[in-house]
Amino acid sequence: MSEIIREIVLDTETTGLSPDEGHRIIEIGALELINHMPTGKQLHLYIKPEREIDEAAEKVHGISNSFLEDKPVFADIAQEFLDFIQDDVMVIHNASFDMGFINAELKRLGHATLPDSRALDTLMMARRKFPGAQASLDALCRRFDIDNTHRDLHGALIDADLLAEVYIELIGGRQPDLGLASATANSNQEAHRATASEDGFQIIAGPIRPARPHEASAEELALHEAFLETLKDPIWRQ
Repeated sequence: MSEIIREIVLDTETTGLSPDEGHRIIEIGALELINHMPTGKQLHLYIKPEREIDEAAEKVHGISNSFLEDKPVFADIAQEFLDFIQDDVMVIHNASFDMGFINAELKRLGHATLPDSRALDTLMMARRKFPGAQASLDALCRRFDIDNTHRDLHGALIDADLLAEVYIELIGGRQPDLGLASATANSNQEAHRATASEDGFQIIAGPIRPARPHEASAEELALHEAFLETLKDPIWRQ
């Protein structure tokens, strides 16, 4: 049986830009991929941050302090979050940002932090694949023709859903294993020459090869002569 690959596409929203300044996570959106395909299993949590949200941050995600007033604090959802991600790789856009906040929350509770090796950063993937091009989530959605018109504001689950589509495109599309087949097909096409027939159809001809030698050997000629001796008036002697 082939190995099952489980990945978690994840995004967070926060009260501000830096956990070192005491900013906190206010929303987590995560969804499960099995062998790079969404399963429909997801986790979406709003979290009371126990501090005020910066005005600039609220303009980005639209989440207010009053909306979060009755939501659980991180300590109440930490185990649910850890149970969902398990030990699998987390696919994150600008992973250092989200991992910094997640580990700050875990450290605050006395939990072990998550190593950077647990995160696969799609921002770095995009920059390597398209050097010099814009690599924001919106820019990648435009590049891959992914509909993000419903993304008026940032939202953890919306962004995780879009990121899952972007990630699948970054690794080669819905069927990444066909990359080799496509390359082989292209190589085969280049090795052939095309000619147009009189009726207008395109004919793909095989590659031109040198003529093969067909001259009979002395042994073959002797065998053929012996065979002729057994025939009455063979055509080959007329």
